[in-house]
Amino acid sequence: MRMTLFDKVWDSHVIRKINDGPDVLFIDRHLIHEVTSPVAFLGLKSRNNTVMFPNRTFATADHNTPTINQHLPVQDPLSANQLKALEENAAEYGITHWGLGHQKNGIVHVVGPENGITLPGATIVCGDSHTSTHGAFGAIAFGIGTSEVEMVLSSQCIMQPKPKKMRINVNGELGFGVTPKDVALYIISKLSTSGATGYFVEYAGEVFKNMSMEGRMTVCNLSIEMGARGGIIAPDEKTFNYVEGRLFAPKGADWDKAMDFWKTLKTDADAVFDKEINFDANDIEPMITYGTNPGMGTGISTHIPQAEEVEGGVASYRKSLDYMGFHEGDTMIGKKVDYVFLGSCTNGRIEDFRAFASIVKGRKKADNITAWLVPGSHVVEEQIKEEGLLDIINAAGFELREPGCSACLAMNDDKVPAGKVAVSTSNRNFEGRQGPGSRTMLASPLVAAATAVTGVLTDPRTLLINN
Repeated sequence: MRMTLFDKVWDSHVIRKINDGPDVLFIDRHLIHEVTSPVAFLGLKSRNNTVMFPNRTFATADHNTPTINQHLPVQDPLSANQLKALEENAAEYGITHWGLGHQKNGIVHVVGPENGITLPGATIVCGDSHTSTHGAFGAIAFGIGTSEVEMVLSSQCIMQPKPKKMRINVNGELGFGVTPKDVALYIISKLSTSGATGYFVEYAGEVFKNMSMEGRMTVCNLSIEMGARGGIIAPDEKTFNYVEGRLFAPKGADWDKAMDFWKTLKTDADAVFDKEINFDANDIEPMITYGTNPGMGTGISTHIPQAEEVEGGVASYRKSLDYMGFHEGDTMIGKKVDYVFLGSCTNGRIEDFRAFASIVKGRKKADNITAWLVPGSHVVEEQIKEEGLLDIINAAGFELREPGCSACLAMNDDKVPAGKVAVSTSNRNFEGRQGPGSRTMLASPLVAAATAVTGVLTDPRTLLINN
């Protein structure tokens, strides 16, 4: 029987099949953070349960941590209590914990891959929707709810219906200034935010083969934004080279054994998907969102579509534009921007800061721009310094903050004020996502950088040409 990559990983982790019901799936890695774990631990204690496999569970503080003065006590009482609960629960149950100040602390979906927790062929869950990020390694990774966090803590298993399978092929060569973030936003704009609902997506084709691991993580991260349960990319030499030697990666004979398995992790020829979609890389340009969901995106050189040109209700479409202060037919380039955010589990890795620095080098931050540059981890922070990127960033008038989720979801003090417009490298542009009343345009690090030095939405290709 011909099998997809998804089938191979999923089926090898099924402990029990329930007739006309979900599968009982074994979970290899469980990532937890301070927001969705406290209630799960309370449930454990109320049932007098324990954590079945503490060595398969990893905790980091990220969602509502401050990104300045992390050496000082956290001022927000709720955040402080959640961080304290995570530390205490991890200590009580023998779970690896990287809290504020720890050199390995950072965003959960950044530190997982950095430390070799994320491995090909693994099943990975976390109480966070963007767990799909880890699919870049050929893993099945998806977000779960708080009650499911408790289930995995106590049993290392979860009950899940097996999703349908979709393959998205993108072939050809990406154009000048087009990044993995643009590829993902382009796909979402074509499929809509519900176009992959009920599916697990495999990304295939020349574009993904040529992508770096950081780029693949960005694409898989955004799978959830088109309704998919997750995204996955077949592991290859890039994957193996990235993983080898990392803290929790197999060593010695265990590495050789793992490699024998990992090399089988690819979709068989003639395997059948429930749905298959093809895109041409030549059709993709730097992208920008103009509405209040990630599917409302367009090429940066184009205009906002007329309501009749898009799927969905005309009234809701125009309500979204009204919230943003935009109009049908508007040109995107030149729109005034107030804030720029570089970071998140989507674009908080070293490759993203390299891209940002490539634009701002030799230029200056626009006076009207407030910029938050937030690395995804202390490892990324150190790389930024070691590669001289911090000198470039500082010379251009920018400051580097400390690791955390930051303005992606504004659970800390990094909130965009009401009515202000932000170009954000994060993953969601819902109403108020980056602060009550804030207005968000999703973009790549290149678009963010170009906007940060001009003060208006700018096509990065026009600045790259001059570099």
